[in-house]
Amino acid sequence: MVAAVAPRCGATRAVDLALTVQIACPTRGLPARADFEAAACAALRGRRGCAELTLRLVDADEGRALNQRWRGKDYATNVLSFPATGLAAVAPELLGDIALCAPVIAAEARAQGKRALDHWRHLTVHGVLHLLGYDHTRDAQALVMEAAERAALASLGVADPYQA
Repeated sequence: MVAAVAPRCGATRAVDLALTVQIACPTRGLPARADFEAAACAALRGRRGCAELTLRLVDADEGRALNQRWRGKDYATNVLSFPATGLAAVAPELLGDIALCAPVIAAEARAQGKRALDHWRHLTVHGVLHLLGYDHTRDAQALVMEAAERAALASLGVADPYQA
């Protein structure tokens, strides 16, 4: 199932977002499309005025195959980001694609005692920030990215995901 919407981002229109959501997993327990849109807009707000991206919601098999192919890791992971590169001249708003692995996200939320929706929101924000160039491979980068995540999530009413 694929759904796309005209660019929009909430009542303030601070961000114009063209979001495509591809559902390639069972739909039980998935957030509503508006939840993904709100999370993406929260990550974009103040960073990009206009953006286009695709969220692909995958099962464990596809999540594992993507992680194996692109990162050389033989397990399904929660989120993978695929920034669009080299397209600025023809598609300046195109950020890229994000794969969110539904069973991994659900299992993590349960194991960490988090609301599932909050965890989905966090990983959507996390993925969008990666598309914008944020990283967390070094401690200093991680601090910057986590601060951006906290701010975006706070705007959605989501508690700090890094607080124990």
